[in-house]
Amino acid sequence: MEAGGREPERWHIPKHLLIRRLVPFFVSCALYFFLCLPSEEPNWTSALAKCLPVLCLALFVRNSAPAGPYGQFIWLGLLCSILGDIMTTWPKQFFFGLVAFAFAHLFYLRAMGWFPIRQIYLESVAVIFLLYFGLLHSHLPPCLNLPVILYEITLALMLWRALVRGRNAAFGGLLLSISNALLAWDTFVRPLPSGRLLIRVTYYAAQVLLALSALENRAPQADRARRPRLSEAADE
Repeated sequence: MEAGGREPERWHIPKHLLIRRLVPFFVSCALYFFLCLPSEEPNWTSALAKCLPVLCLALFVRNSAPAGPYGQFIWLGLLCSILGDIMTTWPKQFFFGLVAFAFAHLFYLRAMGWFPIRQIYLESVAVIFLLYFGLLHSHLPPCLNLPVILYEITLALMLWRALVRGRNAAFGGLLLSISNALLAWDTFVRPLPSGRLLIRVTYYAAQVLLALSALENRAPQADRARRPRLSEAADE
């Protein structure tokens, strides 16, 4: 703790230790890309290989993040993402995978909080998501229209809060949104060249950035702005 009771801006962890703890994530990513992605088939082996990098990140957050609600909710979001990865391995389980990923976004959203508002970010995200969903809507099966709308709203809110938080959370939220957009286009509109590779690269990059954001022991800007005033009141 710093003087005056304020917490440090970052959770200090030696860089070499941080890299060492991320080695399992990078190794499991390499195994997936080289062994499973070229001929991915819906079986438990490919499901395990697919979710193993995110499982490594969940363990990383559990062992490395400072105590507090932010890291806990990021950890829960990663666990839901693991479930989503498993479910979406089988096309018939797509709906349940969608639900699992929606819960992951809700946990990320809960971690990032609702303040400060930053209306310009909210409006920008809303416009982009509405335009994209307008393009996607006519290609969706009727049974998925409502679930996809609700999912997109959850994802958009998560991106808004991630952008407000900044740093690793902002880039992670942005890459996760791009990965979802690529997946939706590849699944419902037309297959993209190297589509699965692009989807997984952006997805894993997003998840590692969100995991790293749990090491930024930062209070929301609105809270940080209040602290000096609270300290002054205590002194009086």
